[in-house]
Amino acid sequence: MALTLCLSGCGTLSSNHIDLSARAMHLAVCGAPLWQQVDALALPQLQQTPGISIAVLDAQGGRQLFNYGYLDSSRKAPVTGDTRFAIGSLSKGFTAEATAWLVQHQQLNWQDNLGTLLPDPNALSADAQRITLEQLATHSAGLPRQITNSAMLARLVDYLFTGAPFYQDLDRGDYRRWLAGFHRPPQPQVVYSNLGYALLDRAVLLKSGQPPQSWVEKQILQPLAMRHTGYQPDTLPDRADRAVGHAGDQPKFVPRGQRVPDWLFHGDMVGAAALWSTSSDLLRYAQAHLQGSGDATLDAAFQDAMRVRITAPGHDAAALGWLQNTLFGQQILYQSGFIGGFASYIGLDRRHGTAVVVLQNSFNWRNDIGHRLLLRLAEQQDHPCTTASVAPPGAKSESAHLRRRSADRSLVTARD
Repeated sequence: MALTLCLSGCGTLSSNHIDLSARAMHLAVCGAPLWQQVDALALPQLQQTPGISIAVLDAQGGRQLFNYGYLDSSRKAPVTGDTRFAIGSLSKGFTAEATAWLVQHQQLNWQDNLGTLLPDPNALSADAQRITLEQLATHSAGLPRQITNSAMLARLVDYLFTGAPFYQDLDRGDYRRWLAGFHRPPQPQVVYSNLGYALLDRAVLLKSGQPPQSWVEKQILQPLAMRHTGYQPDTLPDRADRAVGHAGDQPKFVPRGQRVPDWLFHGDMVGAAALWSTSSDLLRYAQAHLQGSGDATLDAAFQDAMRVRITAPGHDAAALGWLQNTLFGQQILYQSGFIGGFASYIGLDRRHGTAVVVLQNSFNWRNDIGHRLLLRLAEQQDHPCTTASVAPPGAKSESAHLRRRSADRSLVTARD
């Protein structure tokens, strides 16, 4: 059962597999134009997903968008930089940073614990009372991914055949009785936990008077003009430009490419997995982390969230919602999200000032385009060559401050 649970659901802490083939290294070292490198990574993946949207911030602050395929396998509307995708556990990064904003305003402290934040501490075990906000945000509280019981197993089996969500208990807050018997492992490690973020959501609500998504909207989305990002997709502008989720590697017994239900949350799981966004909006968000937002308090919250708290040999280092992966001498700060029929990625290379966003409208574990592209960009910066970078015919570039809609490379592939 534990293995099955690890193979499905929203979010993961696993490192992205990187295959730096000789061809990939050749492209990087010889300075192939960006569009060519993105094509080389994205086009093979189109055999596994109806659509992909990729956004890149280069070392000079230029923004480029690359869009492939369709919103829906049956409705052939093309993906754009403003197409909304469910981003699953990328939501956790926003929740952690809204909490960091409250810490900056001294409304919360990372060492506040559940014994002081939840209304009935006597209903918690002694170990549960000692869990801190920082432990929840870094997945280091010793909590499991979710509560495992017969009801969860039944919903999981249903998901494998239908794609229906199976986190209703966490969304309803049906974890309080379980916490009464919680015992922290003697040597807790970083273990991805939707339960932990459901508790973080509840704790922020009780302490601040508003759920973290309210703080996200007021202190992150609005200041960064992320107008196509929100928790309820039907309330966002351009409702028709919304991707439809499809089966991929999961759900296991739903035919690949078949439409699957959206996962919508309304309770404690909203802050963990409910956001919808676009590659254009997420690139603006990434750029604010690297170059600043213009708001000193928000920038301090971003810097706090990106600070690595936990390191362990052989594992990614943990920040707040973010993970840090070191590959081939390069450090990448990233988040991945897997939910329903979607897969998402956002990665930052702070040393080189680059960022990549990758959104797909199918659930596929292979989600390494972002990592591989960031490594290539780093290689080009560290070992530049004289090969000219030439844009494809009709391509447009977008300056770091331009806010208009753009589609620098929009490729729609024919599908039967």
